[in-house]
Amino acid sequence: MTGANSGIGRETAVELAGRGARVILASRSEQKTRPVMDEIVAQAGSNALEFLSLDLGDLASVRACANEFLRTGEPLHGLINNAGLAGQRGMTDSGFELAFGTNYVGPFLLTGLLLDRLSESAPARIVNVSSVGHYRAPGIDYEAVRQPTKSLTGLPEYSVSKLGNVLHAQELARRLAGDRVTTYSLHPGAIATDVWRRVPWPLRPLIKLRMQSPAEGAKTTLYCATSPEVAAESGHYYDDCRRKEPSAAATPQLAAELWDRSIAWVDLLP
Repeated sequence: MTGANSGIGRETAVELAGRGARVILASRSEQKTRPVMDEIVAQAGSNALEFLSLDLGDLASVRACANEFLRTGEPLHGLINNAGLAGQRGMTDSGFELAFGTNYVGPFLLTGLLLDRLSESAPARIVNVSSVGHYRAPGIDYEAVRQPTKSLTGLPEYSVSKLGNVLHAQELARRLAGDRVTTYSLHPGAIATDVWRRVPWPLRPLIKLRMQSPAEGAKTTLYCATSPEVAAESGHYYDDCRRKEPSAAATPQLAAELWDRSIAWVDLLP
């Protein structure tokens, strides 16, 4: 799981560990993650935890993280692409608009590098934590996602990145049909987490005013990752533990085009 050292990711990790899962926490800071792992051990009564270093904005870091896991030879029954950022401006180290590169491109590459292990370990699930914000994205501007953030708040770019998460799950489902690897995208709810930490004031407190707790936000992620009710479903979008129609922009044609462009961006074999 990416981004498991705070917010929704932390709550998801606690619950999965409590259910007996071995959880690998991939994040940028080992210093910040180790205390969280200690808390998970205390709360869940399980020490089946491991840290992997991962910076989703740096594709070299993504490759190193995937390679480090693959060298262990361990099976992989679930990949939860949870980490993300919102309301920040700039570009990633790998040359993408900051939100798009971190929230979509990095997870796309990580997933691609781990696909063979997921297929070998099947049944397996891939869960993309998206957002209701994806409804606000009219599509993908392929020139804009290779440039620094243009908006003052970064929120329009965030919406585009979250549309990318939905499209990714859809296209994966089409490509993995019959492999017993199922895919999901979801809106966790309006949750007060660190993802909003750099949204400019006074917008930040207004955004967080009526948000739910991270524990509430973890429910749909856990539902997609573990529920037998959706074991035979793949490629769909969920909200409040229910399947929901995604944005009208989330078409098979756009998903296929974004996939092809993404493969070229990250230099993965198709």
